Amino acid sequence: MDFLAILIPLFPLLAAAIIGLGHLFNQTNGEAGERTTSGIANIAISLSCLLALGLLISDLLNKNVGHYIVGKWLSSDTLVIKLSFITTGFSVVVVALFSVLLVVITRFSINYIHKEIGFHRFFFILSLFSSAMLLLVLSNNIVGTFIGWEIAGLCSYFLISFAYDRPVAVINATRVFVTNRVGDAGFILGIGLTFFYVGTIDWSDLNTAVDRLTTSTATAIALCFVIAAFAKSVQLPFTPWLARAMEGPTPSSALFYGSVMVHAGVFLVILLQPIIERAPFVMGLLVIVGLSTAIYSFIVGLTQTDVKSSISFAISGQLGLMFLACGLGFWELASWHLCAHAIVRGYQVLTAPSLLHYVHGNPMKPVARGLAQLRWMYIASLQRFWLDPITDRVLVRPIIGLGRDLDYFDSHFIDPAIGSPTSPNNAISSLAQLEQRIMVEHSSYDANEFGRGKGIAGKLFEWVARAMNWFEERLVLRGVGMEMVDIGRQLGYAANTFEKLILKPRYLVLFVFVVLLSASSI
Repeated sequence: MDFLAILIPLFPLLAAAIIGLGHLFNQTNGEAGERTTSGIANIAISLSCLLALGLLISDLLNKNVGHYIVGKWLSSDTLVIKLSFITTGFSVVVVALFSVLLVVITRFSINYIHKEIGFHRFFFILSLFSSAMLLLVLSNNIVGTFIGWEIAGLCSYFLISFAYDRPVAVINATRVFVTNRVGDAGFILGIGLTFFYVGTIDWSDLNTAVDRLTTSTATAIALCFVIAAFAKSVQLPFTPWLARAMEGPTPSSALFYGSVMVHAGVFLVILLQPIIERAPFVMGLLVIVGLSTAIYSFIVGLTQTDVKSSISFAISGQLGLMFLACGLGFWELASWHLCAHAIVRGYQVLTAPSLLHYVHGNPMKPVARGLAQLRWMYIASLQRFWLDPITDRVLVRPIIGLGRDLDYFDSHFIDPAIGSPTSPNNAISSLAQLEQRIMVEHSSYDANEFGRGKGIAGKLFEWVARAMNWFEERLVLRGVGMEMVDIGRQLGYAANTFEKLILKPRYLVLFVFVVLLSASSI
């Protein structure tokens, strides 16, 4: 049954392609095409779910080999990237769980997004995301996992900005997308270090070769992937992006940030258990960051006034406890916690719009008296401990300043040194400008020199003219200041305006009529 692994992410991918092409060629547009679009997405993810459950049952019966290789995808010197899938262990459990949640949320979305303008766009992105997450979990190749990782992040950006006509949604989507790119940099660096030190990019080979790695090498590789996991699973200092991501529709929030994508970082850490256990520093970092995130999320969550923000900090707090469990070596506990949390949070986010109905008549439990009296903590919690402004000041502003300095250095030193062309704004826009520039360059005319004379009389008048010019410029103009010049210019504009009015036919007739009346009266 190992061959089923390739079909599990393939069906949602085909559904996304069919929906996208149908919408592109106006075959499934408007409310009339909703049934077709939703039917394609629902059937595809249902088939993937059945195959995932079948793969899980086969693994529980010890029928699976452990991996399935489709073939060679890329070969370059010693780098060989195979299209291979994991068919046993925790990955099979997670793919079965995620596929069930994807079916539930896809079915929920049919009624929730009904008659929305972006109905077809939503199900296209949803199907593409489903394929990416199933690929991420099942891929036995680090590059395949990274491809699923990136496509899922891109779909997250599209669905946060689903209502792209709202500036807040677009700003939050951009902020989330840029924040996650920090983790992606760590992921890419981890891929490079893995191939350099281990000579392979397969998860199974990496975990089996861990005994050949030194502690420092294992620490470097594990640290890169752990940073990527922190960014994807909203650990400090990346925690604030989750509350911004809740700007998207409720089904996508439940799918991305309640049940599926937000757990990808924890899954990555569990997948790397052998190499992380070889790195004590990384284990300690998991404990510190996980515990700090749990405490931070608990305090900030107490002062949130809307349900989705409150749930978002509850999610990040529980994810912090999962990282804490991994850092303490409780890997099985973290695995069970991931599965249970995905189910519970997915349900909570889906029912968030109905929360007021469900909790009617159920008073909120107050916090402890000692905690309630800490006013400074209350203010800090309202401001979410100023994490966003601190991040802007520490990271964003220095990078912007560095970019400006590099641009100045490039334009004033590098370009003149290598003879690069100047900006097109300074280019000559017409032949007339070119001719004028040539005439000015070849002309010896001086603007301050208005006359030249020959002979004794000519030179005498020339000296007198220069003296008068100096007297006018130095004493008259500078003596009275430029205010007199401005006043004269304004009077000139007023006179021109009055002249234009007088020359208009209606005012000219009025002026003639007044003159005739005056002459008759005389």
